[in-house]
Amino acid sequence: METRNEINDLELAGQLSASTELIRRELAKKIIGQKEVIDDLLACFLCGGHCLLIGVPGLAKTMLIGSLARCLDLDFNRIQFTPDLMPSDITGSEILYEDKVTGKREFRFVKGPVFSNIVLADEINRTPPKTQSALLQAMQEKEVTSSGQTFRLPDPFWVLATQNPIEQEGTYPLPEAQQDRFMFSIEIDYPDYDSEVEIVKMTTSPQRVEIKPVLSAEQIRAFRELIYRVPVADSVAGAAVELSRATRPSSPECPEQVKKFLTWGAGPRASQFLVLAAKAYALLDNRPTPDISDLRRAAFPVLRHRLVRSFHAEVDNINSNHIINTVLESVLKRK
Repeated sequence: METRNEINDLELAGQLSASTELIRRELAKKIIGQKEVIDDLLACFLCGGHCLLIGVPGLAKTMLIGSLARCLDLDFNRIQFTPDLMPSDITGSEILYEDKVTGKREFRFVKGPVFSNIVLADEINRTPPKTQSALLQAMQEKEVTSSGQTFRLPDPFWVLATQNPIEQEGTYPLPEAQQDRFMFSIEIDYPDYDSEVEIVKMTTSPQRVEIKPVLSAEQIRAFRELIYRVPVADSVAGAAVELSRATRPSSPECPEQVKKFLTWGAGPRASQFLVLAAKAYALLDNRPTPDISDLRRAAFPVLRHRLVRSFHAEVDNINSNHIINTVLESVLKRK
C-alpha cells in the first residue's frame, strides 16, 4: 500500500512532466528543433548540475538559454569571457562609498554578474585560468568571499559555459579536473534542412513572440528535491558504476578495444551523475523510476568530457562519442 509521501511524490512527478511539456511548447515559439538538447538541458537543470555547451557560433545558444530562463522565471546574466577579464569582473568588487549626508566613507561590496540564477559563461576557454577558477569556485561552493565576508549565491544557481570547438588559438582549455565539475557536456550541431528553413522564415519576419513563465523558484526547488527521492533499482545503479569503470584503462572492466584509446577515464562522480540524470530523464518521460535506456541516454553528456583520449585516439581520429558507444555496447549488452 502506498504511503502518503509516495502519493505526494507521484503527484509532484506528474506536475513536473506536465510543466516540462509546457516549457517545450513555450521554447518552440523561438527555438526550432533541438528537442534533444532542450531535454538534456532540462535534465541537467533539474539535477542541480552545471553544463558545458559545445558548438560553433551562430547556433542560438544564447537565445536558447535566455528563453529557458524566461520559462523558468529566473534571473539571467551572460558574461563574455575575454583574455582581459578579471575575477572581480565576475564575482564583484569592493568600492569606496561616501554617505552624502554624513560624509562617512566605507567600502561596500558590489555584486558581480555571477549573482544571478542562470549564468551563461560565453567562450569560457578564452580567459586565463585565474579568472576561470573564480567562476568554478563559485559553482562548487555556491558562494563568493570578499574581504572576509561571504555572500551566498541565489538559489537556484545554474552555470552554463560555452566553448567553440573550432578556434583553439589564443584559448586556455579547461583542465580535466575543472571540466569534471560540470555535470553535462552537450554538443549542439547544425540544424537539419527543414529546421533551418523554419529558422530563416521566423527570423526574417516582423512577427515577435513572447515567452511566458511556466515555473516558479519554489516549484523548481521542490522538483530538484524530488529527483533525489526517485527510487533506483540495484541493477541500474550497478550498470552506472560499470559504465564509469569501463572507461578506466587500468580497470578490468574496460573493454580491450578501447584501452589503447584512453589515458584516463571517468571517476566516481560520473557514476553519481549517471544515476541522477537517469532519474531526471525518467521523470521527464513521466515514468516513476529509471531503467537501462535512461542510462544509455545519459552516458554521452555525462561521460564525453571526462574521457582523456590517448595519442592513438588522436592519430586514428577516434572521438569520445565513438569510445562511449563501444563502452555502452560492451557493458549494456549483458543487461
